[in-house]
Amino acid sequence: MSRLPRTLFLLLFLLLGGCGYQVGSLMHPQVKTVAVAPVVNETVAYNVAAEMRGLLCECFMTDGSLKLVDEKEADCIVYARVVSIRFSEVNWSTVNDDLFVPNEWRVQLKVEFSVIIPGSAKPLISTRSVTGSAEFQTGPDMYIGRRNGIRQAAYDAAKQLVTAVTEGW
Repeated sequence: MSRLPRTLFLLLFLLLGGCGYQVGSLMHPQVKTVAVAPVVNETVAYNVAAEMRGLLCECFMTDGSLKLVDEKEADCIVYARVVSIRFSEVNWSTVNDDLFVPNEWRVQLKVEFSVIIPGSAKPLISTRSVTGSAEFQTGPDMYIGRRNGIRQAAYDAAKQLVTAVTEGW
């Protein structure tokens, strides 16, 4: 009697194996490597382009669907530009019972990107956009809090961008 459940399980496993489910990368089968071109910053925020490129590289390596290589060796190249950054107050605190100051902020970072195959006239993925967001507290140093918030929003945008590239078929 113990062979019957195993046989049914094996039969079910073999039948479901041909239903179109795929394990692993959803990337185009001919694209194995990716490069990230220098990111363009069209905002007034300092050093966002360098942080965005670094986080994109980190997210591609973490995802593992594509191997990150130099632009000269890549099957496709990701071109990105940071087009806007917005800050808004989320929470306020009271100082001296009559003065309200924001102590928690939200940052939104919009990034447009496209994916090009070197030597091809038509882009692999035409221009799309993702928006990363994060909430941060100012703390004693507003500049440090703001930089950390921008980095968190850039990381959120980078994760979305990598997902759009690897699963955008």
